[in-house]
Amino acid sequence: MEIQKLIQQIEKKKSMLCVGLDVDLEKIPKHLLDHEDPIFEFNKAIIEATQEFCVAYKPNIAFYEAYGLKGWAALNKTIDYLNRFYPEQFTIADAKRGDIGNTSSMYAKAFFKDLNFDSVTVAPYMGRDSIEPFLSFNDKHTILLGLTSNQGSEDFQFLKSEDDFLFESVLKKSQTWENSQQLMYVIGATKADHLKSIRSILPNSFLLIPGVGAQGGSLNEVCKNGMNSSYGLLINSSRGIIYASSQNDFAEQAKLKAKALQREMALFIK
Repeated sequence: MEIQKLIQQIEKKKSMLCVGLDVDLEKIPKHLLDHEDPIFEFNKAIIEATQEFCVAYKPNIAFYEAYGLKGWAALNKTIDYLNRFYPEQFTIADAKRGDIGNTSSMYAKAFFKDLNFDSVTVAPYMGRDSIEPFLSFNDKHTILLGLTSNQGSEDFQFLKSEDDFLFESVLKKSQTWENSQQLMYVIGATKADHLKSIRSILPNSFLLIPGVGAQGGSLNEVCKNGMNSSYGLLINSSRGIIYASSQNDFAEQAKLKAKALQREMALFIK
């Protein structure tokens, strides 16, 4: 998907909401377990309930790989369903891949060509030649882990490298890679106090922001410090929306949660 189409959807829906499809069979309503493919049935209901309030969906691949072939089949059906019925939605494979060049090329092919996601998350630790294979695909986007919201982010990301934190050095270096205009970045909502300095490094890039809601990130702080002239944010909520209820009304409750977040976001969108 071209970035301009994503921006148009943000303006049309007055939303920067990304819904995370992190399906745990122990948490979904029990009646869905009677279906042949409970993961897909859950996703389909969530998508139909929330699509008018969000601009992106983000399946976390681990939640599908954990169920083997059945999980992978459910992921395939989910992305096919989104691409067929809601092609305006930006799709993110939250896979956190990244390896030596020929391996990254296969990862990129799997998510961009075979599954036809718009984007995939990648880990930058191995450097340029592990990321550029993803960037070689036209109209596809590579979302680099920048500053994450987990507690262990303190272990490495805030180490000093000359005058910069290590995560700042990664952000700067990534801008020198081939086709870097196709990069987006993961920045955790719980690190919103760093968004102003991050925007000085990445004034034009889209940022994927997990951690609003269940992880305690502030939507107000994220929007105030992270938005740019093209909005520039995809704000993810997973558990807070998809597990709003474990009963038969799960889709309706998810819709209400998504609508509430969209209304908050609308206050920041012209």
